[in-house]
Amino acid sequence: MHHNKSVVTSLVFALLGFGVISCGSGSNKTISSSENVATTPVSDSTVVTSPEIDNIFVDPTAASLVSENWQLVWQDEFDQAAIDSTKWSFEVNCFGGGNDEQQCYTDRDENAYLEQGVLKIVARRENFSGPADQDDDPNYNPESTRTLPYTSARLRSKNKGDWTYGRFEIRAKLPSGQGTWPAIWMLPTDWAYGGWAGSGELDIMEVVNLKTQSDEDGAVEGQEESRIVGSLHFGRAWPENVYSNQSFHLPDGASPADDFHEYAIEWQAGEIRWYVDDIHFATQRDNTWYSQYMSDEGVLVNGEGSAPFDQKFHMLLNFAVGGNWAGQVNEKGIDESIFPQAFEVDYVRVYQCSVSPSNGAGCETIGEDAAIIEGHQAPIL
Repeated sequence: MHHNKSVVTSLVFALLGFGVISCGSGSNKTISSSENVATTPVSDSTVVTSPEIDNIFVDPTAASLVSENWQLVWQDEFDQAAIDSTKWSFEVNCFGGGNDEQQCYTDRDENAYLEQGVLKIVARRENFSGPADQDDDPNYNPESTRTLPYTSARLRSKNKGDWTYGRFEIRAKLPSGQGTWPAIWMLPTDWAYGGWAGSGELDIMEVVNLKTQSDEDGAVEGQEESRIVGSLHFGRAWPENVYSNQSFHLPDGASPADDFHEYAIEWQAGEIRWYVDDIHFATQRDNTWYSQYMSDEGVLVNGEGSAPFDQKFHMLLNFAVGGNWAGQVNEKGIDESIFPQAFEVDYVRVYQCSVSPSNGAGCETIGEDAAIIEGHQAPIL
């Protein structure tokens, strides 16, 4: 994400399995066109893929003025005594995210709790057994279990906070160490264009393995991993899905693990923009994303307009451990000595553009140096 920092070069995050991420390109530089590779089909929230981020881009450093026309419509400041069940649900499974992740997601206080106005999602090293299937899988059965060596939590606002267009701000401090993979992201609530990723996925922020030896192109010995990544997943249902993304470094070599920073997107009809601390670092438009899905007649058709990013999406906050992205880059594997680690969230705020709520336009926060993500063109049908 931002500033005048040294070159944000390639995120060579292995292209293996579903990660929560994507793949991107630099400012006015084309994006890597790799498709997601996975071992099992994904359902509702089991999405994501390890990205291969290969871009050369000088991070912008100037914050932009945010429009006063954004109207707050939903928020959680985490100031109450307990996690608000009217806003968040817990996923409970040992599915592994479709990415061979090594955590069981629980609804226990040990893995997610509020402390002094901050939501803490804590990953712990402990063997744990839970449902083997993802929560929305028709085969989900609490009696059918598997055991994994870590526990963590994944919260989602599905059917409690669902939006089409807006500005989404999340202030967070991120965990560090080999095998850590926190994410702030969004999934479609109704899956109007079929299974993942034909109905889209929008990743506001993802990082892996902060403070480990960076494997970024040009990284020197002792240079710490510090890349922040924003991504889109789209195309057709797995395995014919694609993704695009952009990586970003904080100004002055700062690490996202050392302090709280605000991660945000602005989403309007036909355009999505990514920000860190109001530094606009990437934009993608609907001429470089698409959706192709099976019609009721069983024919593959093109989604119209800005599909799939024209439907209701909900938010997810989760902390994965290992998997086909975090576990296969940087120093590889999982350093169990670093756990427990916490993903800390100070607030979540959702705004609607009062100028034109129906399409979200008219409230744009624009930085001159943001990368234009080139994305992918729809295959000819």
